[in-house]
Amino acid sequence: MTDLAGLQTLLQPLFPGLMGVTLLEAAPERIVAEMEVRPDLCTSGGILHGGAYMAFADTLGAVGTVVNLAAGQRTTTTDSSTKFIAGAKVGTRVRGESIALHRGRTTHVWQTTITNAEGRLCAVVTQTQLILGAPA
Repeated sequence: MTDLAGLQTLLQPLFPGLMGVTLLEAAPERIVAEMEVRPDLCTSGGILHGGAYMAFADTLGAVGTVVNLAAGQRTTTTDSSTKFIAGAKVGTRVRGESIALHRGRTTHVWQTTITNAEGRLCAVVTQTQLILGAPA
């Protein structure tokens, strides 16, 4: 599924919808999205919480895998590694770009870079998605 509106509709009632993830691009090898840095997603210092970065990136890698699934397949994250580099202030937006590093039959590996409103790199997340329910 590469229908952007359909993917966004899929996310809305789930945790990514609660976080405010907005998909901008969806292709088999690249996913781009934005998210507002709201106070409820921040630390006490008004900076986006590390867990929010991770959940944002996890969503993009999962969406990237979903775009590549065959009918009847589903996915789950098996591992994730995050490097935090800079912060994003409350009231701004972060942008995430997830690129497929590997798209195999049973696993996908995605690397997501998250930048702040000034374009500064905030985090790099690499994750592995397991593909479940092989096509018949």
